[in-house]
Amino acid sequence: MKIAVIGGGAAGMMASVLAARRGQNVHVYERNEKLGKKLYITGKGRCNLTNACEMEELLASVKSNPKFLYSSFYGFTNQDVMGFFEKEGLKLKVERGNRVFPLSDRSGDVLDTLRRAMKQAGVEVHLNCRVKEISKEADGFAVELADGRTEKADAVIVATGGLSYESTGSSGDGYLFAEKMGLRVTETVPSLVPFNMKESFIKELQGLALKNISIRILDGKKVLYEDFGEMLFTHFGVSGPVILSASSVCARKICQKELRLLLDLKPALSKEQLEARILREFEQGKNRQFKNLLSAFFPAKMIPVIPLICQISADKRVNEITREERGRFLHCMKELELTITGLRGYHEAVITKGGVSVKEIDPATMEAKKVPGLYFVGEVLDVDAVTGGYNLQIAWSTAAAAALHVGGI
Repeated sequence: MKIAVIGGGAAGMMASVLAARRGQNVHVYERNEKLGKKLYITGKGRCNLTNACEMEELLASVKSNPKFLYSSFYGFTNQDVMGFFEKEGLKLKVERGNRVFPLSDRSGDVLDTLRRAMKQAGVEVHLNCRVKEISKEADGFAVELADGRTEKADAVIVATGGLSYESTGSSGDGYLFAEKMGLRVTETVPSLVPFNMKESFIKELQGLALKNISIRILDGKKVLYEDFGEMLFTHFGVSGPVILSASSVCARKICQKELRLLLDLKPALSKEQLEARILREFEQGKNRQFKNLLSAFFPAKMIPVIPLICQISADKRVNEITREERGRFLHCMKELELTITGLRGYHEAVITKGGVSVKEIDPATMEAKKVPGLYFVGEVLDVDAVTGGYNLQIAWSTAAAAALHVGGI
């Protein structure tokens, strides 16, 4: 059978290899001048290609429709993914949080491995080749290309990605293909994306990375998300691992309204323990100015803004600070409150939340229920996860489910 794979990213490449190894005649149509442009930049160019955690944790890390992925995850597990790459000669390593990277720390080596596997399996790759439209015909599919040519295919695997990082070729074409075939596409929003913040002093903290902090995101009094880890201040707001993961849970809500972000800068200490420490520092430095005592509690970049946040004069003598002001100082460290005003755009989002509705897709095969022979894999589907290699696992597993079914078992 001739199989047309639309998109040469992670899911498309994996699907093409596995389908071709089963004897199918596989053609990959990639709109860019090379394969895997987004894969190349993942993990800051290191490519966190999966997570070596237990299967329960893998599923728990999926934030949209995890039950849908049960069959494909077990059909092509994280261990299977690691085995695939290692068998192809790529040495791997497992880092903190069970993140799996190539030993070389080079995403290019992951791409080279996939390209080599595709070539050896006989996959035909068509670069600079954008698919304009897919039509269902009596004997298969017509794949209309942007240059005016039309290719015939017995089955089609759509692996076009979402809307994030449009410079890598993600333009939402897969959603249009799905809708034209009568499939429902859920609302899409950026995910694994930094936040815009309201407070003007944020700009003064640009470049400051905070480690071992706790965050809470609140809608009124309702806690939407809690996490512990690393965060980064930027010129527009906040980013970093805990923020990106928070966006995978709160993205839709943030698109609707402002939310509160509470930072606990000293999560290892209870309020009582921190208050006791403050009293000790204040007693030892009672004749010093408030601003000169702040280095005992904060990184240098935060020192100029803390008096503003606490509403305590920077030049005030420590022995003149009132009990109420001391309470605000404590609150500043345990519940520093910021205001989330929105998300950064798709150009900064790692993935897209939303996509082809999983209700339209057979979870065991990734085949569209209404259109036999049409498959959707990877980010084009309404499935997404937090950071840590889980989203690439979704790509590999869904691609394998389609590739091992297309053309019959």
